[in-house]
Amino acid sequence: MRKALSILLSALFIITLFNVQSVAQEEESESGASVSLGTDLMSRYVWRGTQFSTGPSIQPCIEFSTGGLAIGTWGAFSYNGFDGAEADLYISYTFVKDMFTVAVTDYFFPDETGTIANNYFEYDGDETGHVFEGSLSFNGTENLPLTFLFAANFYGADAKVIEDNPDSDDFNTAVGNQMSMYMELGYGFEVKDVALNVFAGFTPTKPKSANDDTGYIGESGFYGDDMGFVNIGVTGSKDIEITDKFSIPVQASFITNPMAENVFIVFGFSF
Repeated sequence: MRKALSILLSALFIITLFNVQSVAQEEESESGASVSLGTDLMSRYVWRGTQFSTGPSIQPCIEFSTGGLAIGTWGAFSYNGFDGAEADLYISYTFVKDMFTVAVTDYFFPDETGTIANNYFEYDGDETGHVFEGSLSFNGTENLPLTFLFAANFYGADAKVIEDNPDSDDFNTAVGNQMSMYMELGYGFEVKDVALNVFAGFTPTKPKSANDDTGYIGESGFYGDDMGFVNIGVTGSKDIEITDKFSIPVQASFITNPMAENVFIVFGFSF
């Protein structure tokens, strides 16, 4: 009975998405400003080499843009409802003929188990569940399909630097963030009608620990326990034509995380 109900709800959800797509996906004003919305349905949520959901993930987004400025929200919600929940806000600006983008992203991970901070309106650095990241990316050109991303967490629930202080009642006291960083190089090309992107992601920061002779210990970093490659793989994408006027973008990725010694194969489609 539960399985039949699950299938029915899935079918109703997909039909609803088709209706939303057919009614309006993007509205543009006379001034050039636009509002776009969409949804990705992924077999699981894997981000920068780390798996956030063990089951299918629904990932909606809404974005307002004008000129090079974009303000939007993006989310991820696991089909089984137990993991992979995320609700983000971001602001970005693209410039120099669309070659460069600077962005600030507010990541938030809702948690109903009570194991982490779940108050969306809590912004105290030691208590908040938000992670704030600044990033700069090179988006490549038609003649140089090479992309590069540099991102760094600068506030919030990043991995903590902890002072080992036996004189303190708590013994271990958080004294700052690890300022976890991520760098990614990508190369795009096309084989027949399939767009391919080969990528390699690296974290250049080693979490501070007592082994550094600094007097500090620390949590595992945001991306891993050491500096190194955490996200290497390839993504292929293409449009599947349904009718003369409607097609569905689909994608598949093969992702490895050498540091965690893990591998993922992910499939998804967009509306």
